[in-house]
Formats: sequence, structure tokens, C-alpha cells
Amino acid sequence: MHVQANLKALRTAIPYIRAYKGGVFVVKLGGALCDPGRTLDHIAEQLALLHQVGIRVVLVHGAGEQATALSRRLGQAPDIFAGRRITDDATLEVCKMAFAGTVNTNLLATLRTFGVPAVGLSGIDGGLITATRRPVQTVTDPSTGATRQVDFGHVGDIAQVNPAAVEHLLAGGYVPVVCSLAADDAGNILNVNADTIATRLAIGLRAVKYFLVTNVDGVMDNPADPGTLHAYLDLDEMQRLIERGVVGGGMLPKLAACAAALRGGVARVHIVNGTASDALLAEVFTNEGSGTLIVARRDAGVADKASPASEPGCLQPGLGP
Repeated sequence: MHVQANLKALRTAIPYIRAYKGGVFVVKLGGALCDPGRTLDHIAEQLALLHQVGIRVVLVHGAGEQATALSRRLGQAPDIFAGRRITDDATLEVCKMAFAGTVNTNLLATLRTFGVPAVGLSGIDGGLITATRRPVQTVTDPSTGATRQVDFGHVGDIAQVNPAAVEHLLAGGYVPVVCSLAADDAGNILNVNADTIATRLAIGLRAVKYFLVTNVDGVMDNPADPGTLHAYLDLDEMQRLIERGVVGGGMLPKLAACAAALRGGVARVHIVNGTASDALLAEVFTNEGSGTLIVARRDAGVADKASPASEPGCLQPGLGP
């Protein structure tokens, strides 16, 4: 019985493997999921399977929780306003240690356990990300209504993306693992938002799919009720949910990243729960999926949320060119 079920699952997956083989998936992994252990092992195992079936995976990771923990261990109180880290000189050193050091190395080691030839990078490597220092801004914290003038310090906004180094690694069969540090033209190191780096890389690499792997199931009317999950949205529907106040908090910057990727030419963006069993594989290889798929415009001719036949440039299974 188990053999039959496994064979059925394999047959279900074959059209998707055919459709996505050779395509680029950019996967952004939230920092909360990057600590070694069962959850990270399970995510790495799923990424290994994607790699083995010929999908070219680029992994971009956050490390905010780890940077905060390291700051406190070093006796530094992290300064975070409206969800954004103020990066002074001491905090920049912490970010370098946490982002490019501990977290990136732990990810590489975990991926190696599952046979994935991963290579660690930052936005500094090969001129991958050029950033400019963020100017002083007036910022309002939406959770409290407090407003202040903020000098973010060594925080950067992306000016240019040059994915040549990543493309070279992908061509060689490697999985690039990118942390969220960048530099300006003068070599000044800057802390850059990981969601933004992942979005800009997905656009620059002409990714087939962009995944935000987080610790929630996706876009939900009520995070405590799995039945309120929105499995399929387009940009207009997403905006209406935001305007109605259905989604807020930490989901808002994720949806902003989704919208930027879609407007930049990425066909499909997915939000999935990395703590759920096989969520990433279910979202890739089944019609039902597991999280939220967001597209620029809902196509009335597509009957399901994940059919490979509906991917731009993909043929319907069994049909010729």
C-alpha cells in the first residue's frame, strides 16, 4: 500500500519536475528558522531534493534573532525601532559575526549533511550587491504610533545587483547561500534587509519562483485559524486585505517584498511555513500546495493554484512544443 502511495506521489510530481528543471528558485529563509536542529534539517532536506531534481536553488537568509542574541551576550542593548535595526559601529561588528559567520556557516554545514554543494556568500562577494547608506529619516512605528528621527547608521539600501557570481556558481551545480551584508563603492560594509536582497536577486536572476519561508502558514485572516489561509491571491486582492487591516505586523514587509518581486517580473511568489512538514515540497509539487501563492494578476483560465501548465513558458504535460 505504501509502495502504491509513493508511486502515485512520484507520478504527481513528474510534470512539475519537468516544468521547473533548470529554472531558478530563490528561497528566502527567515532567521528564526536558521538555528541548527530538527526544523533546519527538514528544510535542508527539502532544498536538497529540489537541487537533486535539477532546480537551481539560491538561498538567502536572515539572522536578526541571532544578531540580537549575540548583542545581548556581548553586553550591548540592541536598538530596534519600528522593526528596523539601528546599526552603529558595534552593531555592525555583531552583524558581520552573526550573518556571515555563525548563521551562514551553520547553514552550509547543515546542507552538506544532505549532500548539497553549497557555497556561502555575502552581497560583498563578487560585487553582488552595491548599496548606499540610508539617510536620516523620520520614521513612525505603526505598532505604537511613536515618531522619531532615525539615523540607521551602517544600514544600506540597494543601488545595484550584479548576479554574475551567483550565475557562475549555479552553472557549476552549486547552491549559493547569501547573507544580508553588502558594500558601497568605497568598500563600506552595510547591513541590508534580507527580504530586499532576496527580492532583487529573484528579479535579477529571472527566477521562476520566489519563496519566503517563515514560521506562519501564509496570508491568513486569523493566524490562529488555519481555515482562514488565503491559498491564492493576486496583487489587487492582497492590497484589499492590507487596506481592510486583515494583515499587518510582520506580514506587511513580507507582502511588500512579494509585490516588488512580482512587479519586477517574477511570475510567482510563495509564502510557506518552514516549521510544517514538507511544506516547501507540497507548495512546489502539488496543485493544493501548503501556503499562499501570490501572482500579479489572477488568470481566469487557470483552474488550480500550482499547475505547471500555468507557468509562463511551461508546456502542459504530454503536449509538444
